[in-house]
Amino acid sequence: MIGLDILQNLINGVSLGSVYAIIALGYTMVYGIAKMLNFAHGDVIMVGAYVCFFAISKYNLPPAVGILLAVLICTILGVVIERLAYKPLRQAASLAVLITAIGVSYFLQNAALLLWSSNTKNFPMFLNDTFGGITLFGRTVTGATIVTVLACVAIMVILTLFINGTKMGKAMRACSEDKAAAQLMGIDVNRTISMTFAIGSALAAIAGVLLCSAYPTLTPTTGSLPGIKAFTAAVFGGIGSIPGALLGGLLLGIIEIFAMSFSTELSNAVVFAVLIVVLLVKPTGLLGKQVREKV
Repeated sequence: MIGLDILQNLINGVSLGSVYAIIALGYTMVYGIAKMLNFAHGDVIMVGAYVCFFAISKYNLPPAVGILLAVLICTILGVVIERLAYKPLRQAASLAVLITAIGVSYFLQNAALLLWSSNTKNFPMFLNDTFGGITLFGRTVTGATIVTVLACVAIMVILTLFINGTKMGKAMRACSEDKAAAQLMGIDVNRTISMTFAIGSALAAIAGVLLCSAYPTLTPTTGSLPGIKAFTAAVFGGIGSIPGALLGGLLLGIIEIFAMSFSTELSNAVVFAVLIVVLLVKPTGLLGKQVREKV
């Protein structure tokens, strides 16, 4: 029985960690290229989940259409947020950008409260209904878990190929190294940063749908804590590193699920305690690279 419980926790941890990894990608891309922390990212997750919820539950659209609508609206929202809130602060101090990001986060939460109220909504578990689960060593792996893990792997592979093999991906890598030099080489830095926000927000919409499919409750604050934990996962793995986002997300999800099996109340404390220990040993994260500043 103990072995089966460990296996079940591992399955649940990989599922939750895959969601954290997808969310962490948005953080790590924006930080890696624009060198800013978009703390409104978690609330974009919430918006995507609401769009998908209303598309399926109220307008009876197919789940695939609901997901596509969520991705489209969150992509547009990400670009609008970048243009209105972050672009004017491109040369501002990092503290000003951080405060603005927190302000955008609270704006999205309160806008959601006005539009959709604070009532908890039951998100449809269409992934479990559409994709049958499988039995693994006596434990059931749900359809939502299978789709979440496969989606995470597919996104990581596609994003890696995009960054390494396309013109826009190379522009992103150039901006990550030196935005001023990239601009001198003819790269449209503003367009590249907007594209980064668009991709990150699209991933946030997918993560929101996957998260609410596994944990089917939806409120205006749904994305807040997962967003913070995904940021923790990005730092854990090495912020700015795509493989680091995957590793950090998976490890964080597994640690959280195993901690919850011992104490639900202390699970969050355990997660952040592990982060502190890792950063004390390796300040750049597990896969982060030490950057030397020129004096």
